[in-house]
Amino acid sequence: MASIPADKHGTGSVENLPPHETYRHAEHFRNAADEFDAAKMGVWLFLATEVLLFSGLFVFYGVMRMLHPEAFIHGSSLLDWRWGLFNTIVLLLSSFTVADAVRCAQSGDQKGLKRNIVLTFILGTAFLLIKFIFEYAPKYAEGKLPGAFFSYPNWESPYEPLWWGLYWGATGIHASHVVVGMGLFIWLYIRAKKGHFGPKHYTAVEGVGLYWHIVDIVWIFLFPMLYLIH
Repeated sequence: MASIPADKHGTGSVENLPPHETYRHAEHFRNAADEFDAAKMGVWLFLATEVLLFSGLFVFYGVMRMLHPEAFIHGSSLLDWRWGLFNTIVLLLSSFTVADAVRCAQSGDQKGLKRNIVLTFILGTAFLLIKFIFEYAPKYAEGKLPGAFFSYPNWESPYEPLWWGLYWGATGIHASHVVVGMGLFIWLYIRAKKGHFGPKHYTAVEGVGLYWHIVDIVWIFLFPMLYLIH
């Protein structure tokens, strides 16, 4: 009769091992390494579509600014670059914490993994609060809105509603990606508390980390493009 494999504590049972220690790859993969590579490739393909989405906005920005530079320069001058810079720093810090979360999963540091997931979530929340309280709310109150909703009295170009349409569209789409990322971090934290991630299995942590890095990189382009052109 075959003996029961012992766990790492030598108790003679695998029942006490955390899920990441007993993880088995899907049957249609030859091994866990192939499964990880396939999952990571899928994430990169998805992120490529995200790059295409924001690339379209960047091209639209370039064309419209070339056609109506006065509207874009004046619109940009009405943004507070200090809040934009502060939010940039917040997202850069969140990139560090999510990268450290991946490292903690790879090294088996469960406390560090959960701590960094929580820190990244808090930083994402800070980004959204700054965006909605100190940027969106004042602009909404002052009538700095897109298209037919534009009612700001001190405009200098009839094409400024176009600028505000781009501002709200680009930053709003980006903010929606931040919200999605925060939902993913809640999901990661719940699974991390159950011991699902460790040196033998951290695919989800790596995938969410890659998504969050793309969110950060897009903002690094949006910040100078929208806030600093004047």
